[in-house]
Amino acid sequence: MILEMKVPSPGESIKEVEIATWLVEDGDYVEKDQPIAEVDSDKATLELPAEASGIITLKAEEGDAVAVGAVVCLIDTSAEKPEGTEASKPEKVAEVKQSPSSPPSEGLGEAKTYATGSPSPAAKKILDEKGIVTSEVTGTGKAGRITKDDAVNATPSMGTPTGGNRGTTRTKLSMLRRKVAERLVEAKNTTAMLTTFNEVDMSPIFALRNQYKEDFKTKHGAGLGFMSFFSLAVVRALKMYPTVNSMIDEKEMITYDFCDISIAVSGPKGLMVPVMRNVENLTFRGVENEVKRLAIRARDGQITVDEMTGGTFTISNGGVFGSMLSTPIINPPQSGILGMHNIVERPVAINGKVEIRPIMYVALSYDHRIIDGKESVGFLVAVKEALENPIELLMNNDIKKALEL
Repeated sequence: MILEMKVPSPGESIKEVEIATWLVEDGDYVEKDQPIAEVDSDKATLELPAEASGIITLKAEEGDAVAVGAVVCLIDTSAEKPEGTEASKPEKVAEVKQSPSSPPSEGLGEAKTYATGSPSPAAKKILDEKGIVTSEVTGTGKAGRITKDDAVNATPSMGTPTGGNRGTTRTKLSMLRRKVAERLVEAKNTTAMLTTFNEVDMSPIFALRNQYKEDFKTKHGAGLGFMSFFSLAVVRALKMYPTVNSMIDEKEMITYDFCDISIAVSGPKGLMVPVMRNVENLTFRGVENEVKRLAIRARDGQITVDEMTGGTFTISNGGVFGSMLSTPIINPPQSGILGMHNIVERPVAINGKVEIRPIMYVALSYDHRIIDGKESVGFLVAVKEALENPIELLMNNDIKKALEL
């Protein structure tokens, strides 16, 4: 029996996928549920498992865009599993026979003389003045000699190759990468995007982490990172400035009474933005465990479409790569994104004295069509206040209860 394997639908809005990699070869015997291919949609990379055991016949090439529901391979379920590995067939070696009447190959081609490619004295002087090497000029004189006219008409190249590697590689962008590019251009072209900046003294968070991170990890199995502090600070600020937690739908503005926070992470297939749902209901432990779960799924290529759909606000952490300052691009159709950056010790004025403090620059990019300067600046100041006074504003003055220790 021949089984036709068709492309399953990764999501309601997805009409085609791209064959990223075949994990088997044409004619291989595959087991049921064995991963046979990786397919890219415009939202994620998914594995395609075999629907039955048998000999597989591939019907699409790597890089092909295939419609959802189209046949990508056939599986002969009546084929028996081979016993052991089949010996590889010796490759055929092509034999080239030369006719006795054929002239020897070294006799082919135009004979060259000492004058081929060499300039006349007048031509050499002109080329030297122009800074052109003789190898860049084709001679039109006898036996390929470079004449004065050749030198006069010669133009310098844009650069002289130095003998190093000057190769190029052309690689097709994955469907996911192309979709990310489209969305970034869409955000730049369809929003009135502005960015406001502030700085945060991270000393209070450093002190809390140094004191409680080991106990937190021992009890909850996750590190006490910066993302929980930032996520809860963002939730507090979104409640204070709900316009930032809104988006435009044609002539209407939709404001959400929940906080689904998208977190930008870098995966093997490119930028992915999984979503933490209802962060307003999460504790420090809940945020850290969810960030860990989503990061692992993104790293392993297991993120689903549903896990990357429906965020109301985004947090991007360029600081893990060493970024000092940036203007993050809005993740449409959202209206705001918070950019975290590198933490650097800087001199700051504290009560009239200069002290060295760990400082992070933060940036809020927002859609000015619905978010005014008052809301954007107020939102970022609220985030700053919560991060610089986390015990009072994020922990309700009870550290151990907030950290569930």
